Amino acid sequence: MYFSPKVMRFLLNIYPPYVGAGVKIEYIRDDWKELKVSMVLRWYNRNAVGTHFGGSLYSMTDPHIMLLLMNSLGRDYIVWDKSAEIDFIKATKAKVYCTVSITDEIINEIKEKTADGDKFYPEFTLNIVDGKDNLIARVKKILYVRRKF
Repeated sequence: MYFSPKVMRFLLNIYPPYVGAGVKIEYIRDDWKELKVSMVLRWYNRNAVGTHFGGSLYSMTDPHIMLLLMNSLGRDYIVWDKSAEIDFIKATKAKVYCTVSITDEIINEIKEKTADGDKFYPEFTLNIVDGKDNLIARVKKILYVRRKF
């Protein structure tokens, strides 16, 4: 998936699973190093007690690290989501946000660890917060990255 950030944002915002979950991509930086995603509570993404459904909270973060890395590393790398876990911290009815970012240091580490064709499993922690920066959930993601030969 190698589109411009603007096209990717548009495609993600019309992607049926995101529409159904109420997930919206606010922006993707032009250098593919950061994106921000949000979700407003609606009748269709509410759980049995009237707060954000856990699956929708997780879907806010999936597959953004993978997409950022794919576009930052380029076509010479294989990037896959390997595993994930979510820790629900606080229930809320407020709009929630997650800023997903990667650094040059992470990209350089991945290139170094995979230079000889080795697999590398970088770990990322993503925080889902409300508008007052209260932590709502924490997502840990592990990716699989390997250089193509």
